[in-house]
Amino acid sequence: MSRTFSRLLLATEHSEFDAGSEHVALAIAGHSGLPLVALLPILSNPEYEAVAPQRVARVEAAAAGRLAEMATAAGEAGVTWEAVVRRGPELFREIVDEARERGTDLLVIRRRARVGWLAKLLLGETVGHVLANAPCSVLVVPKQARLWSRHVMVVVDPAAPDALAIGQGAALAAESALPLTLVSVIDDTPYDNAQRALAQSLMQVHRIVPTARSELLHGNAHQQLSEAAKRLGADLIVVGGHIRGRFARAWNGGTVQKIIGLADSAVLVSIGGSPTSHATA
Repeated sequence: MSRTFSRLLLATEHSEFDAGSEHVALAIAGHSGLPLVALLPILSNPEYEAVAPQRVARVEAAAAGRLAEMATAAGEAGVTWEAVVRRGPELFREIVDEARERGTDLLVIRRRARVGWLAKLLLGETVGHVLANAPCSVLVVPKQARLWSRHVMVVVDPAAPDALAIGQGAALAAESALPLTLVSVIDDTPYDNAQRALAQSLMQVHRIVPTARSELLHGNAHQQLSEAAKRLGADLIVVGGHIRGRFARAWNGGTVQKIIGLADSAVLVSIGGSPTSHATA
């Protein structure tokens, strides 16, 4: 696997829900020969530390144990490993700040937290905030997922195709020698416009993956996309991050949230930067 991404950051609490993201991050680092930085964020604030020092000590001891376990896994995978602990009142802020300070271009994170209200069951609140504020592409991984090995599916917005998502999806498919399908779902976009946008996107990826194909579907977006992923056997779904401006208003119940929340596979949300050299060649 060549380097679509060059600076990897794994955000993890080393819980049962982090099993998939940890496995995938180690696999990407191992295949790419890249070092992996693992961030363990801890919820804390000065007032809490002052009034509950014994509890803080227990949290620190537990964190040290989790880091030791992750270091062992990295060593067994032959991955160069760096562990970082950050403390703060908002976990997502610590994750976003670490990614920004390191110039990360791929952040790997689990899909959901341990508990949540109905609106947060598909996707943890922390993950939603990370996606709304991340300075780089984010790979969201459910706990049972593994590194993609069957099919890459790129979701193309018929009204505004995201060149970065299309380029990153094509590059990852080419690196892994996997089939690639661009999928677009028509809602209120005129058919001719959607067909034209999808055809232009397919021309873009044919320079990288000559066998890539496309599908233009009709109906409920997240249902059609979920069914397409299952039918294709897609174990990596790529979506564009250009909707970030609408995250605050449209995130809960939105199509992207449902795609991420219902997928059995990892979902890459392409954010920031420019398409890879593969995609622009």
